[in-house]
Amino acid sequence: MAVQRTLAKASSTLLRISAILFFRFAHFPTVTFTLFAVYVPTFLATYFTKPKLVVLEDRTAASIEEVTAKPDTPLVTEEGVAVEAEPEVIVQESRIEEAIVLGDKDAKPLKILLWGAPSATKLGASALTFLINTMLVALTLDALYRARFLYPVDDLSFVRLGYVSPTEAKFLIREPDQAQMPVTLQIHIKDAQAPFDNPLWQTAGGINWTDNQTDFSGVLTVPLTHSKQRTYEWRTSNNHTGEFLAPPAAGHMPEYHGGKYTFLSTSCILPRFPYNPFDHALAIPGLRHLANKLPELGAQFMLFLGDFIYVDVPERFGVSAAEYRMQYRQVYASPDWAPVAQNLSWIHVLDDHEISNDWSSGQTGVYNAAVEPWHIYQGDLNPPKSRVPGTTTYRRENATWYEFTQGPAAFFMMDTRSYRSSNDLPFDDMEKTMLGSDQLDDFLAWLNRPMPRGVKWRFVASSIPFTKNWPVNVQDTWGGFLVERKRILEAMWDAGARGTTVVVLSGDRHEFAATKFPPPEGSRWADTAAAYEFSTSPLNQFASPVPSYKQTDEEDIKLNYIPSGSSKFGAFTIENIAGESALQYRLRGKSMVPYLTNQAERIHQEEFINRWETCGRAAVRKGDWKIAFIPKPKGPEKWQLHDLSKYPGEVHDLADKEPARLQALIKLWDQYVLETGVIPLSPELGE
Repeated sequence: MAVQRTLAKASSTLLRISAILFFRFAHFPTVTFTLFAVYVPTFLATYFTKPKLVVLEDRTAASIEEVTAKPDTPLVTEEGVAVEAEPEVIVQESRIEEAIVLGDKDAKPLKILLWGAPSATKLGASALTFLINTMLVALTLDALYRARFLYPVDDLSFVRLGYVSPTEAKFLIREPDQAQMPVTLQIHIKDAQAPFDNPLWQTAGGINWTDNQTDFSGVLTVPLTHSKQRTYEWRTSNNHTGEFLAPPAAGHMPEYHGGKYTFLSTSCILPRFPYNPFDHALAIPGLRHLANKLPELGAQFMLFLGDFIYVDVPERFGVSAAEYRMQYRQVYASPDWAPVAQNLSWIHVLDDHEISNDWSSGQTGVYNAAVEPWHIYQGDLNPPKSRVPGTTTYRRENATWYEFTQGPAAFFMMDTRSYRSSNDLPFDDMEKTMLGSDQLDDFLAWLNRPMPRGVKWRFVASSIPFTKNWPVNVQDTWGGFLVERKRILEAMWDAGARGTTVVVLSGDRHEFAATKFPPPEGSRWADTAAAYEFSTSPLNQFASPVPSYKQTDEEDIKLNYIPSGSSKFGAFTIENIAGESALQYRLRGKSMVPYLTNQAERIHQEEFINRWETCGRAAVRKGDWKIAFIPKPKGPEKWQLHDLSKYPGEVHDLADKEPARLQALIKLWDQYVLETGVIPLSPELGE
């Protein structure tokens, strides 16, 4: 009996903990099921086994009573002689009464509900505690299987926008219903300007049929004939619509959004997280967060840095291409997808969970089954493949790495999974490679290639962090490939010395960190040649439960670190200030759990404070007021104050007119420096 009850208590407690951890971190649901399998028989055995009675209460009562004892002496003897009577005696009589109560010591209702072990004498509490554990298991089953069984979305029809250049736009069209064929796409200039722009709808192309070979999808490339930047609307014959803004030509600043060029980056999407039993089975709350922010950002595209699907989280259900295809379809079928995709270009790099966790096995095993759907839904809509070194137009055949230039920036999108050596090799192995020989050659040539005039920034998309400041599982990051990393860093410093700063964009870690890679002291490079990294994730996944980023040396300098937030993305804005190109980074993220569970009416408060810094620049915003610091020669090297409600373009400095407000915001900056450990690059930013 004692063993059964102990097992029931232990399995119930661990079951509840494992279920809560699953809802929070989306891992190990089988532990919950295993514990329930142990709990049920121990619960029944405990309930139907006669309980061992123990003494619950032992009451003893004692009383003392005075009693008169009369003598029993005869009045005369046998001989008839009179005898004097003995006197009466008063004595005390003690009485002791004991009451013993036997019962089941575990029969208290609160104990039953807390520990989960039943009692035959408490049917109601026993049934309720069993119901609690059964509901937790049912919710785990719902989170794990509802989408899989009820929403395979084989009949999904959708259109998404891929890479957009100044001269063309790529569309993915999925249409399994052959009665809709052919599917045609029409396009026109939304903001046509008389007298030269043509506002009429024009048929740009279409697809005549689809089949299972490409999961009933096809890629359509649409030419954009206007020589200047314009907003286009599109519509298809199977009732899908949207719009997009064509990007500026290489070396030119946008004609829209106040001349600011903005793009976004993030990674990691796990549908229906955090778990809400009342939400749609394919809900992605992080996409709602993104949709709310998109109108104010004026973003050109989303650079998604991998883990668009999690084929092995919370459980792997198969290794076939059909399994991977279904998981891509489920993301695209989410009711939260359309608001962020109809009007925004998405381009992608590949990461491990789109293959298998911490993948470093090259193009073997499950790789081909995983990459075929990735090409169908992601890769075939990406920018052009990388140029072969020494050529002007020849593109690397079958490459899974890409490059493009638009506006003030050039981009190189790495594949850090398909060609890497095993993670288990020593970190300083001279032959160990992340990129493989062809991709490394293309990347180094891109870093060395002269950029068009007006291109001041080079962005490198890496699915995994370039910094080695994440010691946990560092072998899966560039920190495990130190020889190749050093070679790349030297090429980045060369590019920086020639006037184009290199910025690495990464994800993967479910945290945010900004890192600086300064050249070694006394080297041939000046500090201005330093490279930088912004690592931002997840868009919809669990945040790291404990901080895991730590600066360990002077090679990788921590600029900022924020571990919390289950939905985060970064916004990069390039603008010309005082004749110089300036980069601003904004981290957009906050836990949405209170809002999604109706515990709060909004995500941020009206007077929400946002503070950030990059490359020697800094800013603080509270409500409609903002201060910005831009060092010389690109700025006045002093704090400027702006009222964004009146002057969103930040063209009027109100510091002299509002000195009290200026000082209040500077105090917020000083607090930020103390809280985050920022290393100020100017005396005015603190010490």
